[in-house]
Amino acid sequence: MRAYLFILVISALTAYLVTPMVRRIAERGLIFSPLRERDVHSVPTPRLGGVAIFAGVMIGLVFASQTPFLEELFYQPGSVIGIAGAAAMLCLLGVIDDIWDLHWMSKLAGQTFAAGFMALSGVSLLTIPFNGVIVGSPRMSVVLTVLVVLVTINAVNFVDGLDGLAAGVVAIGGVAFFVYSYQLAVDTSPDSYANLASLIISVLVGACIGFLPHNFNPARIFMGDSGSMLIGLLLAASTIRVTGQVDPALVSNERALAAYLPIILPVAVMFLPLLDLLLAVIRRMLAGKSPFSADAKHLHHRMLRLGHSHARAVLIMYLWTAIFAFGTVCLLIFRPGPVLTIVAIAVALTLVLTFYPLRARLRAKEEM
Repeated sequence: MRAYLFILVISALTAYLVTPMVRRIAERGLIFSPLRERDVHSVPTPRLGGVAIFAGVMIGLVFASQTPFLEELFYQPGSVIGIAGAAAMLCLLGVIDDIWDLHWMSKLAGQTFAAGFMALSGVSLLTIPFNGVIVGSPRMSVVLTVLVVLVTINAVNFVDGLDGLAAGVVAIGGVAFFVYSYQLAVDTSPDSYANLASLIISVLVGACIGFLPHNFNPARIFMGDSGSMLIGLLLAASTIRVTGQVDPALVSNERALAAYLPIILPVAVMFLPLLDLLLAVIRRMLAGKSPFSADAKHLHHRMLRLGHSHARAVLIMYLWTAIFAFGTVCLLIFRPGPVLTIVAIAVALTLVLTFYPLRARLRAKEEM
């Protein structure tokens, strides 16, 4: 555990220190987020923050390769090279998009190429822990892996609409996912429980935490597509590495739910981004538009229309992420009954916080 915390701190410090340098470069290069009708910021803000996140991730991996507890993960570096290479591709693609605003089809092609590179490097879905389902062929494995990566990348990209939202949601969900992957490694490999999934999520959470002070409202820099695509890829990579690690025969009856959490947990961690993505696709297709066309009807837009301030909307969405992510992980550690009761209470309280501004509106109408 201490080794992972050390790497997390290294990644956080790197991202925190590099971000001001990247911001100055973006300002001098006039690389600002344009003021569009659907955007919620009112002043031009530099982007390219994903470069700082990428630096935090890479420096964290370099330190991990020299850490005794984790260095065995680099003895056969194919998977690490696959993840790092795909991350570099997407960061570069995002930088180009942050500067010149690429067409969505060009970005999708680049995302597919990066995801395919990672899958062919050994980070792919080989088994699905649901009644022992095994992916039928190497080609099908690559296709499913690319699909999972594309969905995760674009879900994170869609939710990146308020200061600090994407970085905070991924950091909170990542901590929950780390708890799960670490506990899983301890249960299944007590002799050597260093695993790549925990390492990748550690550097990702660290980089997001280091970037967040510069990105929280009022943001001094945006992560841009160079950041949102990068963190989406890394979140997908850690999920894919965990999937299939659990042998149900090694899990006691009391903890049999652990065999199915690789499917449930990623959905819980990405609950808000996936919900936003699903609603956006349905909404746009019903309107006869491309699923990738932009609008101002995302969940964060709706939170602002309810009457929440920018910062309060982000904090409430953090709370929703924490409830679903940590609630799911607690099912692995504690008895389901008490966990579900606490989650239900938390959901009820958060619903009140979410819709509380409607009370003021109703009062205003009554007074009129």
